[in-house]
Amino acid sequence: MKGDRVEIVVDAGDTTRTYEVVASRAGRRVETAVRRGVVEVSEVTRSGSVVRTARFMATRVLALVEQPVPREEAAEREARTGRSLGEDPETA
Repeated sequence: MKGDRVEIVVDAGDTTRTYEVVASRAGRRVETAVRRGVVEVSEVTRSGSVVRTARFMATRVLALVEQPVPREEAAEREARTGRSLGEDPETA
């Protein structure tokens, strides 16, 4: 979902570096995978096509922080639309 992001903190010898992968457009999401000692963070479209990928050696990754976009609550949606989700628009 647009706004989802993953922060990766990597050991770069004498210092640390922070990288960020963000779902930049509507309908995209960020997926993480750890395979064969490599951490992959990818931005993926609705159809499953990978837009971009960041790869890091798993032994160098200090932290992997997933920060999803806060989802709307039912009360917030109702306030925005002016009616509840179960309410019939014909009778409202």
